[in-house]
Amino acid sequence: MSRRTERLNEVFKREISKLLEREVNDPRLSNIISVTRVEISPDLINAKVFVSVLGDESAKSEVIEGFNNASNFLRRKLSACIRLRVIPHLSFYYDDSIEQGARVLKVLDQVSSDRNLMPSADGTV
Repeated sequence: MSRRTERLNEVFKREISKLLEREVNDPRLSNIISVTRVEISPDLINAKVFVSVLGDESAKSEVIEGFNNASNFLRRKLSACIRLRVIPHLSFYYDDSIEQGARVLKVLDQVSSDRNLMPSADGTV
């Protein structure tokens, strides 16, 4: 990945997050949503936007549907603040990395507490 593409990924991530806060009025996108990363293709035609959502499976699917409906609106707004000849086509994907990280931390906490309960070499707990 080139440095330009990496910088564009970060710019798109930041600008989409700002638009979510200030411009988007879709009730499906009113949950706690975090744009976790953006991957723009090397030809700058497509961009995958990964989002994380707190909620159950139906809330997650509603958020992705809301983003897909707001895609053209977001592209228009992005074209006003990012100077590119063509703004990439946005496709949205659910990112569960935050949930996976929380699960890993929970398992690590359990292992740590189990070690504290194990008897030591001298037989004490």
